[in-house]
Amino acid sequence: MNLSSLIKITKRGKKRVGRGIGSGKGGHTSGKGNKGQKARTGVNIPSFFEGGQVPIIKRLPQKRGKGNSPTRMPKQIVNLSIFSKFKSGDSVTPKLLGLGSAKVLNKGDIPAGLTLMGFSYSKKALEKIKTAGSFVK
Repeated sequence: MNLSSLIKITKRGKKRVGRGIGSGKGGHTSGKGNKGQKARTGVNIPSFFEGGQVPIIKRLPQKRGKGNSPTRMPKQIVNLSIFSKFKSGDSVTPKLLGLGSAKVLNKGDIPAGLTLMGFSYSKKALEKIKTAGSFVK
């Protein structure tokens, strides 16, 4: 048998790390560098860990109190004149107008017999609604 007649094997087996000097990946460190936390077995460092320094979440100021929610929508302003397109006897909600939360202000007039639900009102708007003969729930 001649060595040149042997089949050439191109696929190489996986490297066995940490099995001595002859393994091809250094004897005692096995490709993990020198010492330290990440060279040890069973290392599980969370992604937010900053090596022992005070984490960013603790360095930032705390926002306290009501109304600091990032998902909170500010109230939208609605004048009384917007209700003129409704007939008496109708009940109107912010959802019907396509709004989230809304506050009714005094500008304009309101037809009699409307029922308003789910709004917040200014004092003068509330007086005007009641004098016009509309209802608030």
